[in-house]
Amino acid sequence: MSHDELCPPADDDDLTLPRASINKMIKELVPSIRVANDSRELILNCCTEFIHLISSEANEVCNQRNKKTINAEHVLEALDRLGFTDYKNDAEAVLNDCKAVAAKRRRQSTRLENLGIPEEELLRQQQELFAKAREEQAAAEQAQWMMAAVQQSTEAMHKKMKSQLEEDSDDDEY
Repeated sequence: MSHDELCPPADDDDLTLPRASINKMIKELVPSIRVANDSRELILNCCTEFIHLISSEANEVCNQRNKKTINAEHVLEALDRLGFTDYKNDAEAVLNDCKAVAAKRRRQSTRLENLGIPEEELLRQQQELFAKAREEQAAAEQAQWMMAAVQQSTEAMHKKMKSQLEEDSDDDEY
């Protein structure tokens, strides 16, 4: 078989897996063996075709059940129908692992429960923080007001002193 038969030219509309992902998987699975570029391309096309085959069959299962969304059970049945029973068992194991990880993430995302502090105590602490922030804000505003008042009175005293000096200098001229 020629290269063109094994690896047909990819159309821009064709969806394929990222080459970097395939290369990474190949390196992880057979780290001590070099794999030719033609072979990598063939593996990429086989993976893409396998996914297309499984998803088409899962879509068929989905349509037969009058569903609009392909779910995991549809994919597992598609594997069974296509004779990939060995893959089905592995896929079920991966699915269960994924569900366990998702459930663990959901449990971890409820941070309030993980703190071990009752909600009433958290609310009390929040109110204390708000009160402290209000006090600090009021103190800052008070200090700012005081500074403005001192500045105004200083300016008024300067004006008064200046006017007195001018009056005194006017008195000296006579």
